[in-house]
Amino acid sequence: MTRMQQTISPVDGSVYVTRPLASGDEIQQALTLAKSAQKNWASVALAERQAICSKAVDWFEANKAEIGQEICWQMGRPIRYAQGEIAGLAERARHMIAESEAALAPITLPDKPGFSRYITREPVGVVAVIAPWNYPYLTAINSIVPALLAGNSVILKHSAQTPLCAERLKAAFDAAGLPEGVFQFLHLSHEDTTQLIQSDAVNHVAFTGSVPAGAQVEQAAAGRFIGVGLELGGKDPAYVREDADLDDAADTVIDGAFFNSGQSCCGIERIYVHASVYDAFVAKAVAIVRQYQLGRPDEPDTTLGPLVRTRAADFVRGQIEEAIAQGAVAHIDEQAFPLSQAGTPYLAPQILTKVDHSMRVMHEESFGPVVGIMKVSSDEEAIALMNDSDFGLTASIFTRDIERGIALGQQVETGTFFINRCDYLDPALAWTGVKQSGRGCTLSALGFAALTRPKSFHIKTLA
Repeated sequence: MTRMQQTISPVDGSVYVTRPLASGDEIQQALTLAKSAQKNWASVALAERQAICSKAVDWFEANKAEIGQEICWQMGRPIRYAQGEIAGLAERARHMIAESEAALAPITLPDKPGFSRYITREPVGVVAVIAPWNYPYLTAINSIVPALLAGNSVILKHSAQTPLCAERLKAAFDAAGLPEGVFQFLHLSHEDTTQLIQSDAVNHVAFTGSVPAGAQVEQAAAGRFIGVGLELGGKDPAYVREDADLDDAADTVIDGAFFNSGQSCCGIERIYVHASVYDAFVAKAVAIVRQYQLGRPDEPDTTLGPLVRTRAADFVRGQIEEAIAQGAVAHIDEQAFPLSQAGTPYLAPQILTKVDHSMRVMHEESFGPVVGIMKVSSDEEAIALMNDSDFGLTASIFTRDIERGIALGQQVETGTFFINRCDYLDPALAWTGVKQSGRGCTLSALGFAALTRPKSFHIKTLA
């Protein structure tokens, strides 16, 4: 009997996509094909791999309008922003393509009389990529393109919320001329995903998702001695110093907190503001948030869409209500956003003050349209609060004193540190986290390391 998975659209609660889950035989066939196809793909010249990946990006750019509609209906991002994900995909993929020749080149050691020595970067084999729904193309492409460039084959398991993204990626690589079996996708249950990870054919797992799910991936891979890359959650802080440009800081931080309805692992979830500019910053932030238009994401005027599902909205609503009961002050009137109703995925944005770290909203990942703002009296207090977290994905400081900002950034426990910016991945920089934000690295020249293995050549030359 065929098992099915349904994608419920947060737009209107309708069933948007129905797909059969892969059978055991289909999973095994995909693994066998991936393993055999990888051996041939590894022998293909890097220039040809680069050309194929570039053509796949071209395909995405040519089909961005249709893809934007699908993103909107699958996970609820406003249509006015949905196509922007393809621009991000292209930026990241094209950078990794350009980076690949130098990153994958052999390392030649200094001359040693009588010896030739060098280190090559060999593909690991079959890479399983497990991708989430919130940025369904950006998160997936971080691993897929460098894995293919390095000579690996890839099996993608995408979120059940965004299955069409897996199918579009396959269509793009097929159109680009990628050999059969080098890139495949499987629609899988959680149990079958575990079996995929445990298969002897899989040599590396790249996972993006929640901390509990990341722990399950680690457990599934335990004892296999394969690489596991984990990009997990965040509770990312921003600190607005007394010398900050307040208009720029407010615009940047609030967008970083509320874009995609706050459903971003590197979105701003905590804001610390120096006491001397606190009132002015809060006033600016509240004014910005009051301008948001909560609505159906398929309507062009909507700037804030629903959360991915009602359960997620209920979770954030519970955090907000609990914080208010503990003394937090809410600055946004929910009645100004009529579509915000309990029992739906639509939730009004909220700014909370009078918050502290005893409240869940300040230490537990929200992944929704809410942010708490705390007053601080010094840089030292701000840094201590920024580091008072189980997470460490990104952190931002807003200041005109760049030298001082860098000095403070060296004290922050984070994978990426920003000054006067937030919520952005530069593909030339390593994307990584500390603490419960995960381990491993994607993007940049360093992003190829986990998808390859070093092989040393030590050759004695004979007279």
